[in-house]
Amino acid sequence: MTRRSVIKAAGAGALAGGVSASALGAARAAEAADVLVVVEKSSHAVSFYDVSSGRRLRTVGLPDYPHEMVVDSHRRFAYVGHYGVRMSSTVGEGGAAVFVIDLVERSLARTIDTRPFNRIHGMGVDRHDRLYALSEENAVLLGFDTPATDQAPTRAVPTHGVKTHLFTLSRDGERAYVTGLLSHSVSLVRPHDASVPPLLATPGQLPESSCLSRDEKTLFVGARKSSSLVAMDARTLKVRRSRKIGGDPLRVYTLDDERLLVTDIVANTLTVFSTDLRPLRSLQLDGTPSAVSLHPGKPLAYVSLLGTNRVAVVDLDRLAVVGGFATQLEPDSSVLLPAP
Repeated sequence: MTRRSVIKAAGAGALAGGVSASALGAARAAEAADVLVVVEKSSHAVSFYDVSSGRRLRTVGLPDYPHEMVVDSHRRFAYVGHYGVRMSSTVGEGGAAVFVIDLVERSLARTIDTRPFNRIHGMGVDRHDRLYALSEENAVLLGFDTPATDQAPTRAVPTHGVKTHLFTLSRDGERAYVTGLLSHSVSLVRPHDASVPPLLATPGQLPESSCLSRDEKTLFVGARKSSSLVAMDARTLKVRRSRKIGGDPLRVYTLDDERLLVTDIVANTLTVFSTDLRPLRSLQLDGTPSAVSLHPGKPLAYVSLLGTNRVAVVDLDRLAVVGGFATQLEPDSSVLLPAP
Protein backbone atom coordinates (compact mmCIF):
# COMPACT_ATOMS: atom_id res chain seq x y z
CA MET A 1 0.00 0.00 0.00
CA THR A 2 1.14 3.55 -0.62
CA ARG A 3 1.74 6.01 2.20
CA ARG A 4 -1.48 7.83 1.28
CA SER A 5 -3.62 4.72 1.04
CA VAL A 6 -2.49 3.49 4.47
CA ILE A 7 -3.59 6.75 6.07
CA LYS A 8 -6.86 6.87 4.14
CA ALA A 9 -7.68 3.26 4.98
CA ALA A 10 -6.91 3.80 8.64
CA GLY A 11 -9.21 6.80 8.71
CA ALA A 12 -12.02 4.62 7.38
CA GLY A 13 -11.55 2.04 10.10
CA ALA A 14 -9.43 -0.31 8.03
CA LEU A 15 -7.19 -1.30 10.92
CA ALA A 16 -9.60 -4.13 11.62
CA GLY A 17 -9.31 -5.17 8.00
CA GLY A 18 -5.60 -5.90 8.12
CA VAL A 19 -3.70 -2.60 8.24
CA SER A 20 -1.43 -2.94 11.26
CA ALA A 21 -0.87 -0.29 13.88
CA SER A 22 2.83 -0.30 13.00
CA ALA A 23 2.04 0.41 9.33
CA LEU A 24 -0.19 3.29 10.35
CA GLY A 25 2.50 4.64 12.66
CA ALA A 26 5.10 4.45 9.92
CA ALA A 27 2.85 6.26 7.47
CA ARG A 28 2.07 9.02 9.96
CA ALA A 29 5.77 9.35 10.79
CA ALA A 30 6.53 9.74 7.09
CA GLU A 31 3.93 12.49 6.90
CA ALA A 32 5.48 14.33 9.86
CA ALA A 33 9.17 14.05 8.92
CA ASP A 34 11.40 16.52 7.11
CA VAL A 35 12.00 15.14 3.61
CA LEU A 36 14.98 15.87 1.38
CA VAL A 37 14.35 15.60 -2.35
CA VAL A 38 17.61 14.77 -4.13
CA VAL A 39 18.56 14.67 -7.80
CA GLU A 40 20.76 11.60 -8.30
CA LYS A 41 22.19 12.34 -11.69
CA SER A 42 24.02 9.06 -12.40
CA SER A 43 21.10 7.02 -11.10
CA HIS A 44 18.94 9.11 -13.44
CA ALA A 45 16.38 9.75 -10.75
CA VAL A 46 14.92 12.00 -8.09
CA SER A 47 14.59 10.40 -4.66
CA PHE A 48 12.76 11.34 -1.45
CA TYR A 49 14.58 10.76 1.87
CA ASP A 50 13.38 10.93 5.46
CA VAL A 51 16.23 13.02 6.89
CA SER A 52 15.78 11.77 10.45
CA SER A 53 16.31 8.13 9.53
CA GLY A 54 17.96 8.39 6.12
CA ARG A 55 15.34 6.03 4.72
CA ARG A 56 14.65 6.36 1.01
CA LEU A 57 10.88 6.81 0.74
CA ARG A 58 10.41 6.92 -3.00
CA THR A 59 12.44 7.12 -6.21
CA VAL A 60 11.16 8.67 -9.42
CA GLY A 61 13.06 7.42 -12.47
CA LEU A 62 13.91 9.97 -15.17
CA PRO A 63 15.71 10.00 -18.53
CA ASP A 64 19.51 10.07 -18.35
CA TYR A 65 21.29 12.76 -16.34
CA PRO A 66 18.86 15.17 -14.74
CA HIS A 67 20.78 17.94 -12.94
CA GLU A 68 19.35 21.12 -11.40
CA MET A 69 16.05 21.36 -9.51
CA VAL A 70 13.81 24.03 -7.98
CA VAL A 71 10.52 23.90 -6.08
CA ASP A 72 7.55 26.27 -6.10
CA SER A 73 6.56 28.29 -3.03
CA HIS A 74 3.70 25.92 -2.14
CA ARG A 75 5.99 22.85 -2.20
CA ARG A 76 3.58 21.37 -4.72
CA PHE A 77 5.81 20.82 -7.76
CA ALA A 78 9.52 20.44 -8.35
CA TYR A 79 11.02 21.29 -11.73
CA VAL A 80 14.11 19.42 -12.92
CA GLY A 81 16.19 20.35 -15.96
CA HIS A 82 17.10 17.57 -18.38
CA TYR A 83 20.77 18.28 -18.98
CA GLY A 84 21.21 14.88 -20.59
CA VAL A 85 24.97 14.51 -20.16
CA ARG A 86 26.99 13.78 -17.04
CA MET A 87 29.22 16.88 -16.89
CA SER A 88 29.66 20.24 -18.61
CA SER A 89 32.80 18.90 -20.34
CA THR A 90 30.87 15.96 -21.80
CA VAL A 91 30.34 16.26 -25.54
CA GLY A 92 26.81 15.68 -26.77
CA GLU A 93 23.45 17.21 -27.59
CA GLY A 94 22.06 16.49 -24.14
CA GLY A 95 18.43 16.75 -23.12
CA ALA A 96 15.72 19.23 -24.09
CA ALA A 97 13.05 19.09 -21.40
CA VAL A 98 11.87 20.13 -17.98
CA PHE A 99 10.49 17.37 -15.75
CA VAL A 100 7.56 18.30 -13.49
CA ILE A 101 7.62 16.27 -10.27
CA ASP A 102 4.46 16.05 -8.18
CA LEU A 103 5.75 16.39 -4.60
CA VAL A 104 2.51 15.14 -3.06
CA GLU A 105 2.15 12.01 -5.17
CA ARG A 106 5.95 11.68 -5.48
CA SER A 107 5.73 10.93 -9.18
CA LEU A 108 6.57 12.40 -12.57
CA ALA A 109 3.53 14.49 -13.41
CA ARG A 110 4.56 15.40 -16.95
CA THR A 111 7.40 16.58 -19.19
CA ILE A 112 7.71 19.98 -20.86
CA ASP A 113 9.44 19.76 -24.24
CA THR A 114 11.92 22.64 -24.70
CA ARG A 115 13.19 21.81 -28.18
CA PRO A 116 15.06 23.35 -29.97
CA PHE A 117 16.64 24.55 -26.70
CA ASN A 118 18.81 21.82 -25.26
CA ARG A 119 21.20 20.97 -22.41
CA ILE A 120 18.82 22.46 -19.87
CA HIS A 121 20.80 23.09 -16.69
CA GLY A 122 20.27 26.15 -14.48
CA MET A 123 16.78 26.44 -12.97
CA GLY A 124 15.02 29.18 -10.99
CA VAL A 125 11.63 30.19 -9.58
CA ASP A 126 10.62 33.74 -8.65
CA ARG A 127 8.22 34.85 -5.89
CA HIS A 128 5.33 34.68 -8.38
CA ASP A 129 6.14 30.98 -9.01
CA ARG A 130 7.19 31.69 -12.57
CA LEU A 131 9.80 29.20 -13.74
CA TYR A 132 13.07 29.90 -15.57
CA ALA A 133 15.34 27.33 -17.24
CA LEU A 134 18.70 27.90 -18.89
CA SER A 135 19.78 26.30 -22.15
CA GLU A 136 23.54 25.88 -21.97
CA GLU A 137 23.86 24.98 -25.65
CA ASN A 138 21.80 27.90 -26.98
CA ALA A 139 22.75 30.49 -24.33
CA VAL A 140 19.05 31.30 -23.93
CA LEU A 141 17.05 31.79 -20.72
CA LEU A 142 13.58 30.26 -21.03
CA GLY A 143 10.56 31.44 -19.07
CA PHE A 144 7.35 29.64 -18.07
CA ASP A 145 4.66 31.95 -16.71
CA THR A 146 2.42 29.12 -15.45
CA PRO A 147 4.76 26.13 -15.25
CA ALA A 148 2.22 23.87 -13.56
CA THR A 149 0.29 23.80 -16.84
CA ASP A 150 2.55 25.27 -19.57
CA GLN A 151 3.23 22.92 -22.46
CA ALA A 152 6.18 24.95 -23.79
CA PRO A 153 8.22 28.03 -22.84
CA THR A 154 6.26 31.28 -22.84
CA ARG A 155 9.36 33.42 -23.38
CA ALA A 156 13.03 33.12 -24.38
CA VAL A 157 15.76 35.72 -23.87
CA PRO A 158 19.33 35.57 -25.21
CA THR A 159 22.10 35.87 -22.61
CA HIS A 160 25.12 36.59 -24.90
CA GLY A 161 27.32 34.18 -22.94
CA VAL A 162 28.96 30.96 -24.12
CA LYS A 163 28.27 27.64 -22.38
CA THR A 164 25.81 29.26 -20.02
CA HIS A 165 25.54 26.93 -17.05
CA LEU A 166 23.83 28.49 -14.01
CA PHE A 167 22.04 31.68 -13.04
CA THR A 168 20.85 33.60 -10.01
CA LEU A 169 17.41 35.19 -10.06
CA SER A 170 16.12 38.25 -8.24
CA ARG A 171 13.08 37.53 -6.09
CA ASP A 172 10.74 39.42 -8.45
CA GLY A 173 12.14 37.65 -11.51
CA GLU A 174 13.07 40.91 -13.24
CA ARG A 175 16.84 40.25 -13.18
CA ALA A 176 18.81 37.11 -13.93
CA TYR A 177 22.58 36.77 -13.58
CA VAL A 178 23.82 34.12 -16.00
CA THR A 179 27.33 32.64 -15.86
CA GLY A 180 29.13 31.60 -19.04
CA LEU A 181 31.78 28.94 -18.50
CA LEU A 182 33.59 29.50 -21.80
CA SER A 183 32.98 33.23 -22.16
CA HIS A 184 34.15 33.66 -18.52
CA SER A 185 31.30 36.09 -18.12
CA VAL A 186 28.34 37.11 -16.02
CA SER A 187 25.36 38.44 -17.97
CA LEU A 188 22.71 40.62 -16.36
CA VAL A 189 19.58 39.63 -18.29
CA ARG A 190 16.07 41.08 -18.14
CA PRO A 191 13.89 37.95 -18.52
CA HIS A 192 10.71 39.94 -19.15
CA ASP A 193 12.13 42.55 -21.50
CA ALA A 194 14.23 41.17 -24.34
CA SER A 195 14.56 44.71 -25.76
CA VAL A 196 17.10 45.45 -23.03
CA PRO A 197 20.47 43.99 -24.12
CA PRO A 198 22.34 41.90 -21.55
CA LEU A 199 25.05 43.65 -19.54
CA LEU A 200 28.25 41.57 -19.45
CA ALA A 201 31.27 41.54 -17.16
CA THR A 202 34.18 39.20 -16.42
CA PRO A 203 34.62 38.41 -12.71
CA GLY A 204 37.38 35.88 -13.32
CA GLN A 205 38.03 32.62 -15.12
CA LEU A 206 35.33 29.93 -15.23
CA PRO A 207 32.59 31.56 -13.18
CA GLU A 208 29.89 29.04 -12.38
CA SER A 209 27.87 29.60 -9.22
CA SER A 210 26.57 32.89 -7.85
CA CYS A 211 24.14 34.27 -5.29
CA LEU A 212 22.62 37.62 -4.38
CA SER A 213 22.93 39.35 -1.03
CA ARG A 214 19.71 39.55 0.98
CA ASP A 215 19.17 43.17 -0.11
CA GLU A 216 19.92 42.12 -3.73
CA LYS A 217 22.52 44.88 -4.12
CA THR A 218 25.56 42.60 -4.36
CA LEU A 219 26.21 39.56 -6.53
CA PHE A 220 28.73 37.03 -5.20
CA VAL A 221 30.43 34.82 -7.79
CA GLY A 222 32.73 31.82 -7.53
CA ALA A 223 35.38 32.06 -10.26
CA ARG A 224 36.59 28.47 -10.29
CA LYS A 225 39.70 28.64 -12.48
CA SER A 226 40.79 31.87 -10.80
CA SER A 227 40.21 30.26 -7.38
CA SER A 228 38.47 33.47 -6.36
CA LEU A 229 35.39 34.71 -4.60
CA VAL A 230 34.14 37.94 -6.19
CA ALA A 231 31.65 40.60 -5.05
CA MET A 232 30.01 42.62 -7.84
CA ASP A 233 27.58 45.51 -7.89
CA ALA A 234 24.27 43.87 -8.80
CA ARG A 235 23.17 46.80 -11.00
CA THR A 236 26.39 47.70 -12.83
CA LEU A 237 28.35 44.41 -12.52
CA LYS A 238 31.37 46.43 -11.44
CA VAL A 239 33.72 44.29 -9.31
CA ARG A 240 33.72 45.71 -5.78
CA ARG A 241 36.19 43.26 -4.25
CA SER A 242 37.83 39.93 -5.02
CA ARG A 243 39.67 37.44 -2.84
CA LYS A 244 41.85 34.50 -3.81
CA ILE A 245 40.62 31.59 -1.72
CA GLY A 246 42.44 28.68 -3.37
CA GLY A 247 40.90 25.42 -4.48
CA ASP A 248 37.81 25.30 -6.66
CA PRO A 249 34.79 27.29 -5.38
CA LEU A 250 32.03 25.35 -7.11
CA ARG A 251 28.97 26.73 -5.31
CA VAL A 252 28.22 29.93 -3.39
CA TYR A 253 25.19 30.44 -1.12
CA THR A 254 23.86 33.34 0.95
CA LEU A 255 23.33 32.34 4.58
CA ASP A 256 22.22 35.70 6.02
CA ASP A 257 23.08 39.41 5.87
CA GLU A 258 26.64 38.76 7.00
CA ARG A 259 27.68 35.29 5.82
CA LEU A 260 28.22 33.21 2.69
CA LEU A 261 28.71 29.46 2.32
CA VAL A 262 31.15 28.12 -0.29
CA THR A 263 31.82 24.53 -1.41
CA ASP A 264 35.34 23.65 -2.60
CA ILE A 265 35.57 20.50 -4.73
CA VAL A 266 39.38 20.35 -4.67
CA ALA A 267 39.89 20.70 -0.92
CA ASN A 268 36.55 18.96 -0.15
CA THR A 269 35.59 21.70 2.25
CA LEU A 270 32.60 23.77 3.27
CA THR A 271 33.69 27.29 4.24
CA VAL A 272 31.82 30.20 5.78
CA PHE A 273 32.89 33.63 4.53
CA SER A 274 31.81 37.07 5.64
CA THR A 275 30.05 39.15 3.00
CA ASP A 276 33.24 41.24 2.77
CA LEU A 277 34.93 37.97 1.71
CA ARG A 278 36.86 37.14 4.88
CA PRO A 279 37.12 33.40 5.65
CA LEU A 280 35.52 32.65 9.02
CA ARG A 281 35.38 28.87 9.50
CA SER A 282 35.98 25.79 7.39
CA LEU A 283 34.82 22.18 7.61
CA GLN A 284 36.60 19.22 6.04
CA LEU A 285 34.22 16.72 4.44
CA ASP A 286 34.67 13.04 3.56
CA GLY A 287 33.48 13.52 -0.01
CA THR A 288 33.25 16.08 -2.80
CA PRO A 289 30.56 18.68 -2.01
CA SER A 290 28.54 19.17 -5.18
CA ALA A 291 25.55 21.14 -3.91
CA VAL A 292 23.91 22.34 -0.69
CA SER A 293 20.30 22.64 0.41
CA LEU A 294 19.50 24.91 3.37
CA HIS A 295 16.75 24.20 5.88
CA PRO A 296 14.22 27.07 5.78
CA GLY A 297 13.75 27.18 9.55
CA LYS A 298 16.82 25.63 11.18
CA PRO A 299 20.60 26.26 10.95
CA LEU A 300 21.11 23.06 8.96
CA ALA A 301 22.71 22.40 5.59
CA TYR A 302 22.29 19.22 3.55
CA VAL A 303 25.45 18.69 1.52
CA SER A 304 25.46 16.29 -1.43
CA LEU A 305 28.76 14.39 -1.54
CA LEU A 306 30.00 12.92 -4.79
CA GLY A 307 32.26 9.88 -4.68
CA THR A 308 30.88 8.66 -1.36
CA ASN A 309 27.25 8.97 -2.55
CA ARG A 310 26.01 10.45 0.68
CA VAL A 311 24.27 13.51 2.05
CA ALA A 312 26.00 15.08 5.04
CA VAL A 313 23.85 17.00 7.51
CA VAL A 314 25.80 20.02 8.79
CA ASP A 315 24.97 22.18 11.81
CA LEU A 316 25.80 25.69 10.59
CA ASP A 317 26.05 27.17 14.08
CA ARG A 318 28.80 24.74 15.04
CA LEU A 319 29.92 24.02 11.45
CA ALA A 320 30.02 20.34 12.24
CA VAL A 321 28.63 17.22 10.60
CA VAL A 322 25.77 16.01 12.81
CA GLY A 323 24.34 13.29 10.60
CA GLY A 324 24.01 11.91 7.13
CA PHE A 325 22.73 9.09 5.00
CA ALA A 326 23.52 7.11 1.87
CA THR A 327 22.00 7.98 -1.51
CA GLN A 328 22.06 6.54 -4.98
CA LEU A 329 24.74 7.51 -7.52
CA GLU A 330 26.02 11.09 -7.65
CA PRO A 331 23.64 13.12 -5.50
CA ASP A 332 23.51 16.70 -6.72
CA SER A 333 20.95 19.47 -6.23
CA SER A 334 18.36 18.98 -3.50
CA VAL A 335 15.44 20.69 -1.76
CA LEU A 336 14.36 20.31 1.86
CA LEU A 337 10.61 19.87 2.40
CA PRO A 338 9.98 20.68 6.07
CA ALA A 339 7.51 18.61 8.03
CA PRO A 340 3.98 20.06 8.06
